[in-house]
Amino acid sequence: MITKSSTSSPVCLIISAFCAALCALALTACTASQHRQAVSDDTTDRVTVGVVQKEITIGMSGAQVAEVLGSPNIVTTDEVRRETWVYDKISTEVAYSRSSGSIVGLIFGGSGGGLGVGSSSSGASSTTQKTLTVVIKFDENDQVRDFSYHASQF
Repeated sequence: MITKSSTSSPVCLIISAFCAALCALALTACTASQHRQAVSDDTTDRVTVGVVQKEITIGMSGAQVAEVLGSPNIVTTDEVRRETWVYDKISTEVAYSRSSGSIVGLIFGGSGGGLGVGSSSSGASSTTQKTLTVVIKFDENDQVRDFSYHASQF
């Protein structure tokens, strides 16, 4: 009668430890896009080109413009005393995210065995600056006669 031993061979233990370490590393690893998404906040109302294009129309009153865009940064008048409102928005977004993990495995050597520990880390950082300038010109009746905008991102 042949019986099998319940103890595993050193090679099987090494392979098992290596597979466990790879699984642990895969679970803790994060890509840069996942980090950026984790720290990004796009839930606040903002003055954007889309809002200007969709909401601002010729003939709107100043009160309606202020309702949509808020208070302007600058109010000036032209040579015939018609108001011009300027919205000048500048934002800087800095995002940093980091993750790390540990790898624990069995190491077999000539002098016996032991426990090995390693670590892995990944991270991402990003800085983005955005500008938006909106110029709204009013007529003699305080209604929008013209508007323009310029946006940049770098």
